[in-house]
Amino acid sequence: MNKDVFDKKDIDISWCPGCGNFKILDMLKQTFAELDIPPNKLVVASGIGQAPKTPQYFNTNMFNGLHGRALSSATGIQAANPELTVVAQGGDGDMYGEGGNHFLHTIRRNPDIVHIVHNNMVYGLTKGQASPTSAVGFTTSVQVDGVHEEPVNPIAVAIAQNASFVSRAFCGHVEETKEILKQAIAHKGYALVDLLQNCVTFNKTNTFKWFKDMTYYVEDSYDPSDRAAAFARATENEKLALGVLYRRKTPPAPFHTHLHPHAAGETPLYRHRYEKAKMDALLDGSYR
Repeated sequence: MNKDVFDKKDIDISWCPGCGNFKILDMLKQTFAELDIPPNKLVVASGIGQAPKTPQYFNTNMFNGLHGRALSSATGIQAANPELTVVAQGGDGDMYGEGGNHFLHTIRRNPDIVHIVHNNMVYGLTKGQASPTSAVGFTTSVQVDGVHEEPVNPIAVAIAQNASFVSRAFCGHVEETKEILKQAIAHKGYALVDLLQNCVTFNKTNTFKWFKDMTYYVEDSYDPSDRAAAFARATENEKLALGVLYRRKTPPAPFHTHLHPHAAGETPLYRHRYEKAKMDALLDGSYR
């Protein structure tokens, strides 16, 4: 499938020139096309921010909801129709700040969704405040004396919560990131992709070059099912590990299979009420 089928024609993209979101948008289009996912079988849910604008530039189904609520929307969409490929997508502030509670409980529920977080370590839409992943000492127009709080470590949190799939990628590495995205989409259950990206306007510290210099890929012999080893990689400080860092050997059944006695069958949840009404009408003779 050609990635052009996902292009939305004649639409202005509102990101700054050089923003990492451009690379992520193009990589997502390539990934969906290479996996032959029909646009009408894909839903991208997002919240508020620069990163959550991404699905507005896709020729596919989208749900743009409240700040920090993309995961709950995506969970409901996938539960209603498990035939869909569902992606929850947003920034580090949207997903780990306002949406931090949903982050924790989505891991517990294990819906069959891909959770892509554009992590640029700053709030881009609201003009450069420190985000949950900003490092200690990071200065902004609001945090003029620098950030004092320790940053959230989403990879360590996800592994501590025993998420079924945890990965980290960098927008500057196209083929490697596409491979991580493909594995996340193929995974049956919740899959986190913490996707590092640069903000050219408000983050002059964690630049494109900084991410290239401060990251490395786990070696081929690395075992992502070893939770203790994965947690050790997640808490490294000198450099950030990239790749699939943790994958549960035996993940729990996806969330939608617990909702209805027929939810694991061929009939999507959204059709159950219709099918019951049709059966009732057949039984009482009112069906036409």
